[in-house]
Formats: sequence, structure tokens, C-alpha cells
Amino acid sequence: MVRSHGRELRSFRVRTVFTPGGTAAATGVAGELMRVVVFCHSLLSDWNHGNAHFLRGVTTELAMRGHDVRVHEPREAWSVMNLVRDHGEEALFSMQRTYPFVTPRRYLADDLDLDEALDGADLVIVHEWNDHDLVAKIGAHRRAAGTKWRLLFHDTHHRSITDERAMAAYDLSGYDGVLAFGGAVRDAYVRKGWAKHAYVWHEAADVRVFRPLPKTEAVGDLVWVGNWGDDERTKELAELLLEPARDAGLRTRVHGVRYPAAAVSILHAHGIDFGGWLPNFRVPEVFATFQMTVHVPRRSRVKALPGVPTIRVFEALACGIPLISAPWDDTENLFSAGRDFLVARNGAEMCKHMKLLTSDAAARTELAVRGRRTILASHTTAHRVDELLAIAGRLGAGSGATMLAAGSSHDGQLDP
Repeated sequence: MVRSHGRELRSFRVRTVFTPGGTAAATGVAGELMRVVVFCHSLLSDWNHGNAHFLRGVTTELAMRGHDVRVHEPREAWSVMNLVRDHGEEALFSMQRTYPFVTPRRYLADDLDLDEALDGADLVIVHEWNDHDLVAKIGAHRRAAGTKWRLLFHDTHHRSITDERAMAAYDLSGYDGVLAFGGAVRDAYVRKGWAKHAYVWHEAADVRVFRPLPKTEAVGDLVWVGNWGDDERTKELAELLLEPARDAGLRTRVHGVRYPAAAVSILHAHGIDFGGWLPNFRVPEVFATFQMTVHVPRRSRVKALPGVPTIRVFEALACGIPLISAPWDDTENLFSAGRDFLVARNGAEMCKHMKLLTSDAAARTELAVRGRRTILASHTTAHRVDELLAIAGRLGAGSGATMLAAGSSHDGQLDP
């Protein structure tokens, strides 16, 4: 049991879980249960923090398989501070009704005792949104620990490609490998020699949470969940969301954060309702009241990260809502464009697809079924935990095996 701001955060544990396909899931490396320690920016808050989505699902999956999962996040995390400022501390705890296994231990940087935090660990995962100093200290601790546990760096950002100097500043010399959320990122680590081993570990949907819910009374036609940011994609949002939705005559709502008053005025000028922040775990219930959603990635991301969609693609398809996407290059063959979702190369095509899905219930159903089927077949957090445990097993986590010989492991998902 962990206390946070005077509130008790309870944890629970079970020993068996069934995967979406209905078969019993593996419990660990060669059947072993491990203590898995995760250092991340935050799991309590998803305010402008998409990494929380995936890591909540992964830690839940690990815990449900019987692993002892311990998550550490800074008490003064930027996402947490913004969420509490806007919505109060209760917003931090509402998440736990959906994710009872997610029980972060909140720390102040000066008070974090790594000896205690890492005691008994078998596998440690450090997300890239951590201070450079903490990343280095955990790596030094790993070197001192010898073969007792394995350490992986989890990179879900484009900086390895767009800001190599920033990523090169991380000291990963004590790390056993990198979990990269796409081949482009994995290749950057290999090319620069930043890591001993580098593995592709895509994001995915937690289908316990992201699933089709019974349709309720329709609120509108189109809903988009995404953040405005720093005006970096105003043009593509106008071309591929605001103008097509208006021209198609759709009842549209937008949810997200970091919308300045000028952005909200732009939405209203296009006849679009602004719903503000939406806790990520409530997205499925909102999807159940609309007919479709869209995916409008930042063009800078599309250029830098071919083959890496945002996690909202996985989540939307898992919820069984028809999806129209702006173009992105699926170089890793995650989906079947045109079957799992529709692709709109410009505003005219987006408007055309929107009108089709508004008027054709059969087309909506077919698209939703195919998209969800692909998620269940390949892209759930259960799949990703299977991949993680395979990587950990190859590195000897939890088995007392000596570490693999140094070298770059980069041909495919796992070492050959």
C-alpha cells in the first residue's frame, strides 16, 4: 500500500490472465515471476502525456500475470502539476478505479533512495522522460549490481532523430538495451552506437479498457481527441479536420489540452464544440456516442518517424470506432490502410470519407470490425508484454544468467 497526499493507493495481485485470444498468458521468463521496476514521468496523469496510456496497460498486464511491479514517478511531474492545477487532486485518483494495479510511488528527487527502489529487482525499465542525472545514476547502479538484474531504456520520442545532441547526452553505458517504439528510432541507436542492444517495441492498446461499449444516444458525428500544442499543426488541423467537418455538416466535438483562447475561437468559428481535457480511460465511453474519429499526426512526426503512429490509432481501432487518418508511412506493416482505416490525403478526400461514414452504416461497421480485429491479432498490451518478456529472457533477466556479449542487436524485433 502506498500513500500519496494522504490518500491510500491500494494494489492487488492475481496469478493468471487470459489474453484477448482466450489462451492463458505466459507469466514470465521461462515461467519465472519477476520484480519489475519502472521509472517514468507519470502514470497518475495523462495530461498532455500520451506515454502514460501505454505504460498503464503494460504495468497492469505484468501485474495480472503475477509479476511484482513497482513504479516510481516524480511527485512534481510536469503533467501531474498541470492536471492538479486544472482539475484538482481528485483527478489523480479517479484513474485508479480503472487501473487498480497502477500504484506509483511518488518521490522527490533529493529523497529518492535507489538502493531501496532497486532492491530485489529483476528487470528495470527507465523511460526517456526522466532527468539525465537519474538515468545516469540508475545505469551506474546497474554496473555495480553485476548480473543481478537487467536494465532497459524506453524511448518513445523523436529526439533520437531530430535532436541527436540531446539524446547523446544520456549516459546509457550501464544499460543492457533500448526499447524503441519504432524501427526508425531503433536504427538511430544502432547507427550512433548509443546502446549495446536495441529492440523495436511498438505501443499498443490495453483492450481491457479500450473496447467497444454499447452505443448510447448519439451526441454527434465526429469526435477528435488530441492536443493543440504550440500552433505546430494548426495548418493540418484546419485542412484535415476543421474545414472538412464543417463542409460535411458534421456535429463535431474536440477534446484536449493546451488550447489557447484563440484556438478555441477557431473551433467555434467552424461550428465545433470544445470539450476540454478528457481522461484517457474515458475515451471509450465518448467514442460510443459518436460515429467516427480522425487521426491527424503532426507532419514533423510523420517525416521523422515513418512507421510509428500515435497510440491513439491503436486505441481508436480497439474501441471499434471507424477511423479516418491523414497520411503516414506504415513502413513496418502494422495495419492495412483502406481496410483497418481510411486514408485522406487532403481536405477533399477527408470530407468525402466523412460523408461516406455518416451515411453508410454498413461501411462504418465493416471498417470498425476490421480495425479491431487487427488490434486483437497483433497490437494489445498483452502482445507487447510477451515481447518484453522475450527480450528480458534473452538478456537473462530473472534467471541469474550472465549477460549476453556486447554488440548491436538490431535485425528485427528480437536478437536472432
